[in-house]
Amino acid sequence: MKKGSSIFTIFFITILVILIGELLVAEAVTCKIAELTPCADAIISSKPPSASCCAKLKEQKPCLCGYIKDPKLKPYVNSPNAKKVAKTCGVPFPKC
Repeated sequence: MKKGSSIFTIFFITILVILIGELLVAEAVTCKIAELTPCADAIISSKPPSASCCAKLKEQKPCLCGYIKDPKLKPYVNSPNAKKVAKTCGVPFPKC
């Protein structure tokens, strides 16, 4: 019984550390749509996204639902080209 309890404790602590790490990363991101300016050309013209676009998109990932919920930004962020850019950059498009 001690061994099973120890494994559960280690598992629980590991999950807790992962979740706290995710929260800290999410808090560190400043959600400003202007941060995605490097992606504008790719979204508007269907050109492949640049490395800086993909880096910013990955950085802004926690903000995407907020952008989608904003009526002024939704048409751009939720567009087929924006989804294509996200896919190309390896950023899963959120379901908000």
